[in-house]
Amino acid sequence: MGFSEKQEALVKESWGIMKEDIPGLSLYLYIQILDIFPEAKGLFSFLKDTDEIPQNNPKLKFHAVKVFKMVCESAIQLREKGEVVISDSTLKSLGSVHLQKGIVDPHFEVVKEALLRTVEKAVGEKWSEDMKGAWSEAYDQLAATIKTQMNKEAAQTHLL
Repeated sequence: MGFSEKQEALVKESWGIMKEDIPGLSLYLYIQILDIFPEAKGLFSFLKDTDEIPQNNPKLKFHAVKVFKMVCESAIQLREKGEVVISDSTLKSLGSVHLQKGIVDPHFEVVKEALLRTVEKAVGEKWSEDMKGAWSEAYDQLAATIKTQMNKEAAQTHLL
């Protein structure tokens, strides 16, 4: 069926709300990631050597905003093009970094769950199964694109 106009509107609407509290929601995203999978702490350079999640860490905020924006952009692309399109350089970078960090499928699921919890917290009473489905689909398509690139990177590494 593809990504519907309604799904795109739900993601855009919730992203508009989320933009009002990026610092708080960025922090919340990482609290959720570590709540679900405490071992993830070692995967993020800005969390490795600290006992708590740094409140005002610009790298944490930057990474969280990148996750939020890429999922939102994925929703728009799914509606307009029927697929997630990421520039070659960005995609290669994402594939390479995720491969180097040893990211595997369950890690993507952890971030997805944390993202959904974060969106739900941000939108409050506007949260619905439809909104959850829209964000889930956009995230899943983005993750699939990154995983495909990771597989390409891994294959190239094995050829060298």
